[in-house]
Amino acid sequence: MAKMTVRDIDVSGKRVLVRIDFNVPLNEKTGEITDDNRIQAVLPTIHYLLERHARIILMSHLGRPKGKVDEKLRMAGIASRLSQILGKPVKTVGDCIGPEVERVVRGLKDGEILLLENLRFHPEEEAGDAAFARALASLGEVFVNDAFGTSHRAHASISGVPRYLPAVAGLLMEKEIKALGGILEHPAHPFVALLGGAKVSDKIPLVQNIMSKVDCLLIGGGMAATFLKARGYEVGKSLVESDILATTIMLTKKAAKNGVKLVLPQDVVVARALSADVKAKTVPVDSIPADMMITDIGPKTVALFQDELRGSRTVFWNGPMGVYEIPQFAAGTRTIARFLATIEATTVIGGGSSAEILDELGLAGSMTFVSTGGGASLKFLGGEKLPGVEALMDKKA
Repeated sequence: MAKMTVRDIDVSGKRVLVRIDFNVPLNEKTGEITDDNRIQAVLPTIHYLLERHARIILMSHLGRPKGKVDEKLRMAGIASRLSQILGKPVKTVGDCIGPEVERVVRGLKDGEILLLENLRFHPEEEAGDAAFARALASLGEVFVNDAFGTSHRAHASISGVPRYLPAVAGLLMEKEIKALGGILEHPAHPFVALLGGAKVSDKIPLVQNIMSKVDCLLIGGGMAATFLKARGYEVGKSLVESDILATTIMLTKKAAKNGVKLVLPQDVVVARALSADVKAKTVPVDSIPADMMITDIGPKTVALFQDELRGSRTVFWNGPMGVYEIPQFAAGTRTIARFLATIEATTVIGGGSSAEILDELGLAGSMTFVSTGGGASLKFLGGEKLPGVEALMDKKA
C-alpha cells in the first residue's frame, strides 16, 4: 500500500493540519493524564515538521462528549503535557472551527504549534459532515493523518478533510501500514497468530484473511469457549456466541484444509463468577463444571502455546488469554506476554488491550511493533479498507 507520506510533500513554512490521536486515558477524579504513550507516538512527525519550520495545527478527539462541550474533556491538559515534552509552548483555542480559530491560525509563525479544541464537541465530526470537514480543511494548506487508531472511522477529520487538501501519512501512520502490511504480504515463517479476547465475532474477518498466510492459530481468552463448544465440549457458564457456532466450525475446517494448525486450550482456569474474591481452579477442557465459566488458560495450555511460539519467526498477538482485569485470572496472559519478549521473532501486537498489558508489564519496548490502533489494526488485517488510509494520496510509480 504505497501512500505518500509527509516526507513526499513540501511543508516548509506551510500551515500543516495534522490529525493525531490524543485520546489519552485520564484520571477520573483529577483529570490528569495517566498514560501519555499516544502523545509520545506522534513526536517523530511533530519533530519532522518543526525541523522544517512548518506552522503546525494539531487536531484530535478526546473521550466521548457526544457532540456537546464537556469541560472535563478539553484539550488544555494535553497541550500542557505536549509543551512539557517538547520544551516549547503549545497554543490552545476555545474551539476547532470558527472566526476565533481562524484568527489564531493566521497569527501562527513558522515553527509554532496550535492544538485545536476537542473535535467531538461538534456532532458533525462523527457524522462525517462535509461542511465541518471543509471548515477544518480551510485552516491548513497540507493535511497529515497520523491517527491510524481512528482511521477506520469515516469521520470528518479523518476522511472528509482529504477531499479539500493534499493528504499524506504521518510517520506513525507510515510505520503502522508497513508493520501490519508486512505481516500480510511477506511474513517470515513459521507465522503464528495468537488470538484472545472475549468474542470470536470481532475477529472473524481477521481469521479468514490471514488463514492463507499463517502456519498456526493459537486461540485463548473468552473466544476459546465458542471454539470448544463447536468441537462438542461443554463449557459451563462461559460466554458462547451461539449464532456463530456454524462459522466457527467453518473456520476450523478451513484451517485443516489450508494446513494451518489450530490450537485450542487443553486446560482452563474456571470460577463461578468474575470476581477477585471467588475461588478458582484449573480443570481439563473436558471437565468444565456446569456452574462455572472459563476465566483464563491453564498451565498446560501456556506450555503448549509456548512450544508453538518458540519456533516461530513471525507472531501477531491480539487479545488477552483471560479476564486480565482481575489479577487471579491474569496469569496466562502475563506469562505469554513475558515469553513473547524473549523469542527471536518479529512480534507485532494488535493494539488495544494487548498494548495496554505490555505497557503495564514494561514489555512494549521488547516487541518489534506495537500498534496504536486496536479496532483499526483488526480491520486492516481483516482485509477491510480503512477510510483514513484510502483517502491519502498514492505514491506515483
